[in-house]
Amino acid sequence: MGRPIEVSGAPATPMTGGDREPRRRARTTGPAEQPAAEAEGVAVAPRAPEIAHPVPARARTVARRGPTDPVTSLMHRHRELCERAVDPLEIAAGLESRGMTDRVAARYRHRDVFSLAEELFARVPAVAENPAAARRAPGRDTTTRAAWSLRALVPGVVCLATLGALKLTEGALGGRTRLAIGLAGTLLALSGLALCLRSGPLRAVGGSTIAVHAYGCWLLGYVLYGDALLDQVLSGGPEGPWALTPAPLLGLALSVAPAAWCVHLLSLRAHRALVGSRALEEFAARMRPLLFAAVAVHLCVLAVLLHLAGLVQGGGGSLAGAAALGVLLLLARLLTVRGFPGPAAAGLAAACAVEALAPALVLAGRLPGLHGLARPVDLLVAAAGIGAVPVLACGAPALGLLITAHLTLSRASAHAPGRPGDEAHPTV
Repeated sequence: MGRPIEVSGAPATPMTGGDREPRRRARTTGPAEQPAAEAEGVAVAPRAPEIAHPVPARARTVARRGPTDPVTSLMHRHRELCERAVDPLEIAAGLESRGMTDRVAARYRHRDVFSLAEELFARVPAVAENPAAARRAPGRDTTTRAAWSLRALVPGVVCLATLGALKLTEGALGGRTRLAIGLAGTLLALSGLALCLRSGPLRAVGGSTIAVHAYGCWLLGYVLYGDALLDQVLSGGPEGPWALTPAPLLGLALSVAPAAWCVHLLSLRAHRALVGSRALEEFAARMRPLLFAAVAVHLCVLAVLLHLAGLVQGGGGSLAGAAALGVLLLLARLLTVRGFPGPAAAGLAAACAVEALAPALVLAGRLPGLHGLARPVDLLVAAAGIGAVPVLACGAPALGLLITAHLTLSRASAHAPGRPGDEAHPTV
C-alpha cells in the first residue's frame, strides 16, 4: 500500500486514501458551457475577459481576407473603377485595358478576368445614383447626328463644285484664274475634312500628329498625280506637266460621310454588345463580325462612288488603288478614334514609303550598275499596270491594320466607357 506509481517522464507520486480517485482535469470553458461542466463535477476555470465572447463568423472571414486575400489589394488599387462601374463587364474591360489577362487573374484564384471582375463588383459598393439608367444604351440625338452628317458631306460637295467649275470654265478663263479656283476649292475641301475629324464619330481625343497629316496629304496627292508621274518616269521622263486624275479623289471625298456613318454604327453596336454580354469572350465573338461588316459596307459604298465619279469626270486614275486607300484611311481613323494611334500612323507611313519608293527605284535604276533596282517595279507594272503600285502600297498596310483592328477592337477595353472614342459622340 502506498507504493509509488511510476509514470514515464514524471517523478513518482504517492497516493493517499483520499487521492485514490483520479483527478479531474480542470478545463477552460465559455459561458455557455460552464453550467453543464459544473453539473458533471468538472473543475471549471473562468475564461479570460479578452476571450470571453466568441468572434463573429463575419469578422473571422474579413480577418482571414485581410493580408492573405490577394483580391483585397487589387480591390483597393482599382477602387475608383469598381465604384463607378454599373456592370461587372465594365470592371473586366477596365482591368483588361490595364494589362490584366486570364493568366494574371489565376494569381488571384479566379479562372478568368470576368470572374475576378464579378467578385470585385460584389465587394465594392457602387456610387452611381442610378445604375440602371447608366446601363442603358444612349438615346438618339437627332440634332447632333444631323449636324455631323452635314459636316461630313462638306468635302465631297466642295470637290464636286470645284471640279464642275473647272470643267465649265475650260477655255473661257486663263490658267491663273483656273489655278486660283483649284487652290480655293482644295483649301475649302481640306478645311471641311479637318472639321469632320474634329467632331462627330471621326473625332479622336488629342487629335492627330503633324506626321499623320503629312502622310494623308501625300496619299491624296498621289491619287491626283502619282500614276501620271510614275508613267512618265517609266517612259524615260519626267517631261512636261503631269496630267491630273481627279475622279478617284472625288470618290474619296464623297466617301467621308459613309465612313463617318460606318464608324458611328460600329460604335453604337459595340456599346449594345458591351451592355448585353456576360463575358469578355462573348463580347469579342459579337464584335468581330461587326468590324468586318463595317469595313465591307464602306468598301462597297466606296466602289460605287468611285465608279460614279469616273463616269462624271471621264475616268482616269486607279480606282482599285483609290478603293484600297479608302479602306486604309477608314481603318487608320477607326484605330485612332478607339485609342490606338500608333498602328494607324505606321500603316499610313508604310503606304507613303512604297509609293515614294516606286519612282525612286526606277530613277535609281538608270545609274550604271544599278539596273536591277528598277526590275521589281517594271515587273509589277508589266503584269498589272500602273495602278498596281497604289493597290500594293495601300492594300498591304490596310490588311495589316485590319488584322490589328481584329485583335484590338474585339477587346471590351477598347469600347468601355471612358475610352477616347466614347467622348467623340456621347449622344447618338
